[in-house]
Amino acid sequence: MTTENKYNGWSNYETWNVALWMDNDEGNYDYWNERTTEICEAATDKDDAISILADALKDEHQENMPEVKGTYADLLQASLDSVDWYEIAENRICDAISNDPDLFKAEDDEEVAEASK
Repeated sequence: MTTENKYNGWSNYETWNVALWMDNDEGNYDYWNERTTEICEAATDKDDAISILADALKDEHQENMPEVKGTYADLLQASLDSVDWYEIAENRICDAISNDPDLFKAEDDEEVAEASK
């Protein structure tokens, strides 16, 4: 039997909380929209972009974690370890594509041309 720990449509509370703050803080929202676009433009395809963005999200949140010690450090690290960075990245990439449907179109056209040879 599997237990689903969904929270407001996200895989868990920790993931929802990070995504919420990324969308509700104007500075974070603008920053991650820019980073998402940059990553999409540099990526080879959608899956590559999601993986790169997930790694960037995790790295930057880990690097910006405040200095705490003891129990609080363990609790904060455990919460960050519970975040599904891939889920957040996938959501942001899908939003970017819905705002710019041609974002990966050039790569898709190249793949179709290669496959038809």
